[in-house]
Amino acid sequence: MTKSPASVEFRSVTKRYGSVTAVDDISFTIEPGSLVTLLGPSGCGKTTTLRLIAGLEMASSGRILIGGKDVTRLSAAERDVSMVFQSYALFPHLSVLENVAYGPTVQGLPKHRAREMALEKLALVGLQGLERRSPSELSGGQQQRVAVARALVLEPQVLLFDEPLSNLDAKLRRRVRDDIRELQKRLNLTVAYVTHDQEEALAVSDRIIVMSDGRIAQSGTPRQLYEEPANLFVADFIGDANLVDGVVVEERGERALVRIDGITIEVPRRGAGLGPVRLAVRPTAVLLQRTGPGRQAVEGRIAKAAYLGKHAEYLVASPMGELFAIDRADGPLLEEGAPVWISLADREVAIVPSAEG
Repeated sequence: MTKSPASVEFRSVTKRYGSVTAVDDISFTIEPGSLVTLLGPSGCGKTTTLRLIAGLEMASSGRILIGGKDVTRLSAAERDVSMVFQSYALFPHLSVLENVAYGPTVQGLPKHRAREMALEKLALVGLQGLERRSPSELSGGQQQRVAVARALVLEPQVLLFDEPLSNLDAKLRRRVRDDIRELQKRLNLTVAYVTHDQEEALAVSDRIIVMSDGRIAQSGTPRQLYEEPANLFVADFIGDANLVDGVVVEERGERALVRIDGITIEVPRRGAGLGPVRLAVRPTAVLLQRTGPGRQAVEGRIAKAAYLGKHAEYLVASPMGELFAIDRADGPLLEEGAPVWISLADREVAIVPSAEG
């Protein structure tokens, strides 16, 4: 890549469709050379935000800057960005090489130069030897790589991905997401990436912007969002948290002693004072024991059980409410209806500062 990566900045950007506000006064910055994921449920505004970066939608108000240049009123063709679409949008009647060379050719480059650029990018994504094939002769993962090569061929300042793995099977999703991340790092690309898949976002991102109802619910590193959710929505959306009630019974500087239905644990205080709090308890923090408690525990009962190979997943009826638990123990699967003793790990339990989600 010969161009330097560019920053992307939103300054109080709003997008309305008639009386519907799809994006509501959002501000953020994507640093040059970083991969930032826009994450959220359907209808949260993440894809509209991506299309605003691309110039496929125009902001109703606010400003959009790419590389410090105001592009708010520029068309998609006037912005130095490329998008990899969910459907890949490959031309079925063109070969792999012709698909990738299409952009430079349309821009008026000589045919031999467009071909050289296309071959270079196909080699970059590991598709040497497949140049003459048609898209229909490729696997889903290979088609995805062709789409990435076609987006890279013009060496854009910013690369955009719209749900790029949604058409792939589970095993291939992991491999292709790793490929995208490795390529982004190796080429020092600025990438805005849209997904609704929490695990995918946690795996590929430098930063994640969680969106809800057209607004930013929280922005931070994957670890910050997982360990320090800003509100109930983020706690529930990232990592399948169990939301439970507890009481801070003692302040210990930056930490607090919290009692949850007879179980007392110490967790980061996060500004909470003495009294009732809501907590996000990750499924791996719910510890299940088949015999009487060796530590503080409450009794519960297995409501549902599922064996997934490397671990088992349980829904457990308890005094805290119904808990989702992931058990990586090597013991036999707990049967539905079986009694269990429930305790909580000190890790992966977080006080949620706000009761608003």
